[in-house]
Amino acid sequence: MPSTHNKDKPWDTPDIDKWNIEEFTEKDNISGKPFAEESSFMTLFPKYREEYLRQIWPELTRALDKKNLACTLDLVEGSMTVKTTLKTYDPYAVFKARDLIKLLARSVPFPQAVRVLEDDIACDIIKIGNTISNKERFLKRRQRLVGPKGNTLKALELLTQCYILVQGNTVSAMGPFKGLKNLRRVVEDCMKNIHPIYHIKELMIKRELAKKPELAEEDWSRFLPNFKKRNVARKKPKQKANEKQKDKVYTPFPPAQTPRKIDLQIESGEYFLSKKEKEEKKLTEKRAQQEEKRKEKEIEKQKDFVAPEEEEYVRVSKRKRDEKDDGEEEEEEKKSKKEKKEKKEKKDKKEKKEKKEKKEKKEKKEKKEKKEKKEKKD
Repeated sequence: MPSTHNKDKPWDTPDIDKWNIEEFTEKDNISGKPFAEESSFMTLFPKYREEYLRQIWPELTRALDKKNLACTLDLVEGSMTVKTTLKTYDPYAVFKARDLIKLLARSVPFPQAVRVLEDDIACDIIKIGNTISNKERFLKRRQRLVGPKGNTLKALELLTQCYILVQGNTVSAMGPFKGLKNLRRVVEDCMKNIHPIYHIKELMIKRELAKKPELAEEDWSRFLPNFKKRNVARKKPKQKANEKQKDKVYTPFPPAQTPRKIDLQIESGEYFLSKKEKEEKKLTEKRAQQEEKRKEKEIEKQKDFVAPEEEEYVRVSKRKRDEKDDGEEEEEEKKSKKEKKEKKEKKDKKEKKEKKEKKEKKEKKEKKEKKEKKEKKD
């Protein structure tokens, strides 16, 4: 039987760009009739997005009217719905609108999210929440994707030509299909503990190689870096010989064998109890622990209501009080006199010192002058 795929195709000329995505217009809908059934998509949104969506909704309806699509915002249920109308001619426009409301629910700003309605732009919401069970490790790796001051994210946006938003347990991305494919690989590998810098280097090299037409049909693996994973064993801090000897005491005998669980049960008598008795014993122990904790909590609560200790009030007669006051006044007068005397003495000492210094300076000056006069005469 002769092959059919080798037949001439007069319509397939070399000037046709097969990769070009042409815009779908009303002329492409040959039948001109409305769709047989109404298609609709609904997504829920968090409560903190409610205010923003209210502000944005008139602009969203205008953008969807151009594609002949209808949309509704339900604030009671917290949902957004998108559906086709009788005028809708593009069958794929509903899916684009679905992606748009998904992105808006994931905190993507409206000016960016509207670009999904274009034919050459798609979106991808990458789930990263279930990849790691340890929360601290998850937060570190998610931060690694953003980088210091968002530099890693900016580099990925430039290389993949995608808009990226990291929030919560998802990474929302928008851009060309090829860029989204690369980005998904980077994000998934980052959560598997492979740093995004390795992928960034690889993408940079690929971008440079794509500019050279002579390398279009060659294998690029020889140009790409090959990073090997190295599990370097970290050295433990060395213990000093004296410390080791102190910790361990030499004995020629092996350590005593630890008793089995059954042996311990036989010793306590639990081994011979029935299933019901064991459960009862567990319950009593649990209740005893609960009672102890309850008492401790009560004691802590009552601490707030305990009155602070106060000094005992001793009643003093009026006469004694007056005597005390007189005695205190005399003591205060004595102290003030002493302080005044000390201040005077200090002042006198200072003045004497200053006078002495002045005298010494004068004498030195006079001596110098006399010497100079003698030298001149000689």
